[in-house]
Amino acid sequence: METSLVSVIIPTFNSEKYISDTIISVQNQTYQNWEIILVDDGSIDATRTIIITFLTDKRIQFYPLGKNSGTGVARNFGVTKAAGKYIAFLDADDLWKPQKLEKQIDFMQTHDLPFTFSFYEWMDENGKTMGKRIEAPLNLLYRQLFFCNYVGNLTGIYDVDYFGKISISSIRKRQDWMHWLTILKKIKTAKPVPESLAFYRIHTHSLSTSKTELIRYNFAVYRQFHGFNFIVSCFCMIGFLFTQLVIKPFYKKTIK
Repeated sequence: METSLVSVIIPTFNSEKYISDTIISVQNQTYQNWEIILVDDGSIDATRTIIITFLTDKRIQFYPLGKNSGTGVARNFGVTKAAGKYIAFLDADDLWKPQKLEKQIDFMQTHDLPFTFSFYEWMDENGKTMGKRIEAPLNLLYRQLFFCNYVGNLTGIYDVDYFGKISISSIRKRQDWMHWLTILKKIKTAKPVPESLAFYRIHTHSLSTSKTELIRYNFAVYRQFHGFNFIVSCFCMIGFLFTQLVIKPFYKKTIK
């Protein structure tokens, strides 16, 4: 397997409780040719102080932004600094399993894929597994992604040589979904690594647990990203709700 450089973009904002474990989960990768690009989005807690303790690892870069502008802005700044052939994303409270990069880069190279993602698992605020694995269609089509974001942001990796550096929207929420839609619009279909390679942290008040917020932000995607009028966006939301209530639960597997 060719071990090209992977740029790992990690935006942070008041992440003092989790950021150490997140960074360490990258340092513990069996695939070691990576760089971490940490972009702090105006934290007012101890996040920046904690990050500084990791800068003895020369593979880690740190860019503190002047003010809080949103995760999309921080991610986009990180992309501009990336030097890797591959760009990967990881949020400041999530974790990768040790073989995540090794297995995913091998999968991309073996199947000649410019973009992949993987299954992942839920954990609670304290890092305890919640017994849920989130899966996805094994051949994810653009029309499926249009109604549901099957790609966990903590699992997506794309090839810069193929796509170039893809700009990320500055919209506060769901910019990751728009990012994957941009990719799928070009390649039409995507294949996930069919196993769980990461842990996604569920917070009490996170977007994943707030259905009202989810609906509001998804409607904004149809209006702002796709440019649909109000009526068309409403019809799209019917498809979205059907997918959320009927189809997507099929991909949430209970595990022991």
